[in-house]
Amino acid sequence: MTLQEKPSSPNWSTTTKLVVGLALAGIILLLLIRFQNILAPLLTSVLVAYLFHPLATFFNKKLKIPWRLITTIIFLLLFAIIIGLLTWGGISIVEQVQNLIKLIEGLITDLPVFFEAISSKPLVIGPLEFDLSKLELDSLWSQVVGIVQPVLSQLGSLIGSLASGIGSTLTWLVFILLIAYFILAESNSTSLIRIAIPKYQDDIRRIGSQLGHIWNEFLRGQLLIFAITVAYYSLLLSVLGVKYFFLLALLAGLARFVPYIGPFVAWTTYGLMALFQTQHLGMQAFPYALLVVGCAWLSDFLLDNFVVPRVMSDALAIHPAAVLVMVIISASLFGFLGILLAAPVLASVKLILTYLIRKLSDQDPWMDLKVIRAPDKLPVVFKRQWRRVKKSLNRINQFFTRLKQRKPSNQSQQLDNKKGENND
Repeated sequence: MTLQEKPSSPNWSTTTKLVVGLALAGIILLLLIRFQNILAPLLTSVLVAYLFHPLATFFNKKLKIPWRLITTIIFLLLFAIIIGLLTWGGISIVEQVQNLIKLIEGLITDLPVFFEAISSKPLVIGPLEFDLSKLELDSLWSQVVGIVQPVLSQLGSLIGSLASGIGSTLTWLVFILLIAYFILAESNSTSLIRIAIPKYQDDIRRIGSQLGHIWNEFLRGQLLIFAITVAYYSLLLSVLGVKYFFLLALLAGLARFVPYIGPFVAWTTYGLMALFQTQHLGMQAFPYALLVVGCAWLSDFLLDNFVVPRVMSDALAIHPAAVLVMVIISASLFGFLGILLAAPVLASVKLILTYLIRKLSDQDPWMDLKVIRAPDKLPVVFKRQWRRVKKSLNRINQFFTRLKQRKPSNQSQQLDNKKGENND
């Protein structure tokens, strides 16, 4: 045998491939179970690297800064900002959240006594009078307590563990930033994670493109909805005079991630806070609480029907019931982060499972597959929204112009009628 002749590696049989594949799947499953506590930090690291990849790409291409240098600068600035925020107001915010949760838990405990007291006398709202003694409010609010109190207890224990274990929290924070830094530093401007499988590069490229659209839509749409909700509820609850309005606005934003249960818990919290605070805008406590809850319900209705459809595209078009089930599963696996990322994770799993099932059944994985289009760039979105605003303003201007034109004509008709009467 000469030096140029190299023995070729023999191909594996189907049985060998099946055994090796099952063994690898079993090992990966055991590793996931064994190191379940670091799954959420690892997923957070990948998400942080994904978030800052476009920023690093921009500076790398526009300013010709080396990739590793710009990555290092970005993460040093990020670490300094996080430490500054924690030092400035992190601990005080945690204490305020703890106080709010303890207050709500105490209010929930006192609910049966409160409603027993108000049901003993009629409720007067202006000229109307309602007899509440016929309503079984005790059983109703006992059910509400059974639903809301476990959620608040878990949230309170989570906040308490963060406050008491600030050292471990900082350790995990450093771990997340380090892993994210190494992921981003070892990538390049074209792709964050590179996977090379012979003969499947086109499939990997298509799946990566579709997954990128799903997560871009989540980051661009869902997080924008969160910001709009927090800003709107901060204004609404402050105008209504509700205490802890900013923390309640954060609760409203987080409730957008959990279908059905999230809004219900948020409305209940608003009502309890409005019911038991000392100032009620000159109203009785119960009508004031109904006003706050009604405004919150109407606000969510308007957001769901007019704002969300315009901001979100069809990339995350998943049934809310499926998202709710995914929230429960991902919360048990990843904790609070799993609740926030349930929708895009479910959309990603759906895409990958569709591909695998079609490949197992020897079908074309891309035939009749709903292709998710890339989201429009922010300048395009702003220009489109500005055109809509200008069009609406033009319609309003035309309406008032026609209204002004009608007034002189009506006045001239009245003068003609008066002249006719005088002539008569």
